[in-house]
Amino acid sequence: MELIETKRKYIVNCFLNKGIFIPPDFLDFLKNDQTIENIYDIIKKDEDNIDLKKLSTKLLQISPIGESQQKNNNDILVKFSYEDQPLKKKVEDFILYFRERFKSLESIMRGRSELQNVVSINRITNKRERENISIIGLVSDKKITRNGNFILTLEDQTASINVIVNKSKPELFEMTKDIVFDEVIGVTGVNGDNIIFANNIIFPDIPLTKELKKSPDESYIIFLSDLHVGSEYFLEEKFIKFTNWLSGKVGSDVQKEMARKVSHIFVIGDLVDGLGIYPGQEEELTIKDIYKQYEECARYLLMIPNRINIIICPGNHDAMRIAEPQPPLYEDFSESIHKMSNTVLVSNPSIVNIGKREGFEGFDILLYHGYSFDYYIRNVESIRNNGGYDRADLIMKFLLQKRHLAPTYSSTLLVPSRDKDNLVISKVPDIFVTGHIHKTYVSSYRNVTLICGSCWQSTTPFQEKVGHHPEPARVPILNTQTRKVKILKF
Repeated sequence: MELIETKRKYIVNCFLNKGIFIPPDFLDFLKNDQTIENIYDIIKKDEDNIDLKKLSTKLLQISPIGESQQKNNNDILVKFSYEDQPLKKKVEDFILYFRERFKSLESIMRGRSELQNVVSINRITNKRERENISIIGLVSDKKITRNGNFILTLEDQTASINVIVNKSKPELFEMTKDIVFDEVIGVTGVNGDNIIFANNIIFPDIPLTKELKKSPDESYIIFLSDLHVGSEYFLEEKFIKFTNWLSGKVGSDVQKEMARKVSHIFVIGDLVDGLGIYPGQEEELTIKDIYKQYEECARYLLMIPNRINIIICPGNHDAMRIAEPQPPLYEDFSESIHKMSNTVLVSNPSIVNIGKREGFEGFDILLYHGYSFDYYIRNVESIRNNGGYDRADLIMKFLLQKRHLAPTYSSTLLVPSRDKDNLVISKVPDIFVTGHIHKTYVSSYRNVTLICGSCWQSTTPFQEKVGHHPEPARVPILNTQTRKVKILKF
């Protein structure tokens, strides 16, 4: 027995001497005598050259500890996750893409009572007599006239027409300030000579009748974002404190009980810091090999108790194309994460349903990292003037009103698809969760819970330059029975 304990201490010291944190599950793993013998023999053979980080990751992946709490993902249903279509893109693809976008949003808007008598634009372009009309169109241009009125150019699949929004209608005029290129809107008004004088503007928006779903049983969902493993600014100690709380190692009795009831964790992109994302980034990296960044990330994720399901989508720092929609994390880069028994990898964006059971249809959760956010912070006056990067809720509400995650074509890099626009919010989610701006915010809009994740990276010089104000190591946690969200600070 003393010999086994000596070997156990030897193994632990090997890790500590190389500055490698030992997860609680790994220490439990070392309670097995035969396991200790095996690991001791492996390390002894090549103590100076063995990659202990890689060894600990592999051992945790095959660990028998917690077998009674193995992943039970029967309540996880991936409703939408984009699969890459490696086809050469042609001009026709962009035409078909915008047609599909228009058709999707038009079908949503035709259900609005204000637009019951919609006509196609070509039916009113040559009308001479004035009458009340309604149209649905895509905004192809927006200008201010000499008299200070707005003039919008709207087009559908039949024609285009100009719409005047007069400054004498202040509420409508203010609303028009936030209209962006390429979004689809409805207009009611009076026609003139090949023009429409607007009386009202209608957005696709979220129905006022959206139900606020609540689970019959109490459990908790956690939302993380922007780990940025590999950066010298990665907050390792704070993340370990978080995983220790999840494992019941720290916290009050109430906090430990809450941790015990955590069923799912969503990670909304930027698991690693990546390479070549912005000028001078390499100088801020502690790990300059992308494969090793993901191996290190897996090591931290493995500190999360195996009973908790982890749903992961990528972000703009991850090792893949930036163009959206992004497919799930590529396995050749992030093999160690793919092999984890409690991970579900989905695209950005994606829709995941959790908690479905008899008598309860579960929560539909829309995941979107938020790469388009920067554009709307710069270009939408009401967002820019009311907090910008500090008010993720304003951006999220704006996108829900437009029913699109990047309504302006240039607001994100985009891969067009012929059969559908994958960034249209066709189904109203129960929870809309994002990241990207490194500052958590929780709000609600028409019974949709809005959650922006925090980050696990302290402020970088680049973030200071672009005006970010990160608040790292904050964890939004949602009670499924009450739909209330708390923010835990680590």
